[in-house]
Amino acid sequence: MFENSPNIANILPMQHHEVRKKFLDFFHKRGHAIIPSASLIPENDPSVLFTTAGMQPLVPYLLGQAHPEGVRLANLQKCVRTVDIDGIGDNTHATFFEMMGNWSLGDYFKEDAIKWSFELLTSKEEGFGLDPQRLYVTCFEGDENAPRDEESAGTWREIFKKHNVTGERIYFMPASKNWWSPGDNGPCGPDTEMFYDLTGTLIKGLSKQEYMKADEEQKVVEIWNDVFMEYEKKDGKVIGKLKNKNVDTGSGFERVCAVLQGKDNIFETDIFSELMKVSKSLGSNTKSQRIIADHMRTAVFMIGDGVIPSNTDRGYILRRLIRRAVFNTDLRSLSKIKITECIDALICTYEEVYTNLKLKRDTLI
Repeated sequence: MFENSPNIANILPMQHHEVRKKFLDFFHKRGHAIIPSASLIPENDPSVLFTTAGMQPLVPYLLGQAHPEGVRLANLQKCVRTVDIDGIGDNTHATFFEMMGNWSLGDYFKEDAIKWSFELLTSKEEGFGLDPQRLYVTCFEGDENAPRDEESAGTWREIFKKHNVTGERIYFMPASKNWWSPGDNGPCGPDTEMFYDLTGTLIKGLSKQEYMKADEEQKVVEIWNDVFMEYEKKDGKVIGKLKNKNVDTGSGFERVCAVLQGKDNIFETDIFSELMKVSKSLGSNTKSQRIIADHMRTAVFMIGDGVIPSNTDRGYILRRLIRRAVFNTDLRSLSKIKITECIDALICTYEEVYTNLKLKRDTLI
């Protein structure tokens, strides 16, 4: 798909380590403290087994507690989500992923967050160099909890006008699409999402109906999201506003790398290249190869953060992933040699970022 897309040359190639560095440098230059990823095992949060979103470790600070590093933060957070485990093997789903995020804790709000998101995505000097003519955005349409987000839409109109992006580009969507919260309790709020035209053929704008069809057909893909957390939810209901107006901005690292490397799936990016070499020797069809690679990657990161196989809770999820990986091999088995090859492939990919993998190599094997 990408190989035949127009104007793709200006964003190729950008390897995963370059994407990571460019993102962190961009926000560090704009006054954000770069904080490390928290563990996959949540601290003081019994409501979930794993860290499932970039903002999850920061909930106390989004609720008003002062963060020791200040009011502007950025990082790549390790996450695990198993709710979509049956969807693994398609182009975009992964049980383990990294979430790129930047946060404002009562500092800047909608206008700056949106302008910086656009600049990061489109700047050829400091950002990812994506074509602004291929961007589409959604905003919250409003309901009983919060009004229609005209402020975000107005900022987008100014940006598109300044950069000569014409045609219908902004769509108001309901809470099911443009309201984000970590669950039934905690900080929440409306968001504005950015979508990128993968085909390079939708640059003249789309009606709302055409846009929704393109989204369903994955001709456009979500590449960034700005959540404006100024509300609090309790027991599933919005109960009022937070002490501060916060920004929770982010995107899936693997998905961004796929777009920037001209791939239509995350498994053909250089993030997975070494691991896929091993999985291709274990499974004879594409879906099985992807499941093996995904599940082995997740298992290694879980063990690296202290999870061990068991019959309950996190240990059960780990066992389930390992079993599914084994089931998808042609021989229904994983030799120690192949396990070692998987671990070494992951260490090779991540050793400069997650040093604990190399330190725990013997334990992992």
